[in-house]
Amino acid sequence: MRYKRDPKKIREVLGDKVQFVLGDMACVYGGILAGCSFFGGYPITPASEIAEGMARLLPRVGGTYIQMEDEIGSIAAVIGASWGGAKAMTATSGPGFSLMMENYGFAVMTETPCVIVNIQRTGPSTGQPTLGAQGDMMQARWGTHGDFEAIALAPSNVQECLDFTIEAFNLSEKYRNPVCVMADGEIGHLRERITIPDEKDLKIINRVEATIDKEKFIPFGVSQTRKSKVPDFPVFGTGYHTYVTGLTHNEKGFPATDKQKDHEKLVKRITSKISDDIDKIVKVEETHLDDADIAFVTYGASARPAETAMELARKKGVKVGMLRLKIVWPFPEKVIYKLGKKVDKIIVPEMNLGQIVHPVKEAVSGNCEVVSAPKIGGEMHLPHELLPYLGVK
Repeated sequence: MRYKRDPKKIREVLGDKVQFVLGDMACVYGGILAGCSFFGGYPITPASEIAEGMARLLPRVGGTYIQMEDEIGSIAAVIGASWGGAKAMTATSGPGFSLMMENYGFAVMTETPCVIVNIQRTGPSTGQPTLGAQGDMMQARWGTHGDFEAIALAPSNVQECLDFTIEAFNLSEKYRNPVCVMADGEIGHLRERITIPDEKDLKIINRVEATIDKEKFIPFGVSQTRKSKVPDFPVFGTGYHTYVTGLTHNEKGFPATDKQKDHEKLVKRITSKISDDIDKIVKVEETHLDDADIAFVTYGASARPAETAMELARKKGVKVGMLRLKIVWPFPEKVIYKLGKKVDKIIVPEMNLGQIVHPVKEAVSGNCEVVSAPKIGGEMHLPHELLPYLGVK
């Protein structure tokens, strides 16, 4: 029996409209509100509270929770559940995210909608398990091999953990692509006030399931019912004979590994379905940029001290603005390019030794100075640590 989202039951299970919760728990709420009916995961700090929350709440709304033997099994189960018609998600942190990379690519190649929440911690390897970082941002974009387009959101507060998880499901279903929520241990383990949105205010996108004649259906080509590069979805068990493989395949889904044109046609479609819509997908937040001479470009937890540093500098007469990336991938190249022509200097604070600073430099194209402001070791920047980058003592 297929899962049917029950708004009344969901609200009953989630409880009070206004709550004081962890960022991890807000991701649980967002997933359930979006219609997630399957969670496959494996415990890992600092993401374990997501698995715990899903184990407690998802069965109460009619969904399924399963703890797998490891993160490889977790993402594999999620992919299988998605092909069975479920909205499916998992949650992990750095080492687990690394283990998921092969099946992350499989989900891209098979156009499987699913959501991966990554509550980032320090690395490499086991690192500092209980401490936050932003060291996986490039892995979300380049971690799996081959050519693909990534979609990754970066919440900066607990409310956004809820909202962005819903948005991740919507983007995943719309584009038939895995989508990452790249939070970090600081936000995941931060407790803040959230408001659970009313049903009438929710925007929920569901995949377009196949309805065309089963003998004529093309599972991996341009949609036959819509003007879209995203094909309609042939859910397992509905009578469609669909071959699902990570091998290069033709529009029917059958392996076509020795033909250059087949590979080019397939990969260009699965990348361009996202790249064609970059302007629709990209989301940024601009603060005090109208008169800014210097700008922070930031995301996730790092945006919080950057905002305070900006306000302190403005009180001393330094014209500082901030561009916060709500969606980091696909990267907002046009927005960054325009900003680079407007300001003299861009500062990129990150809880790593410099990752997103590189695409910022590429997008700016030499129009202004770009400076990395790194910090590692499981601690966020303090606002006063960013002031010297602004020329403020």
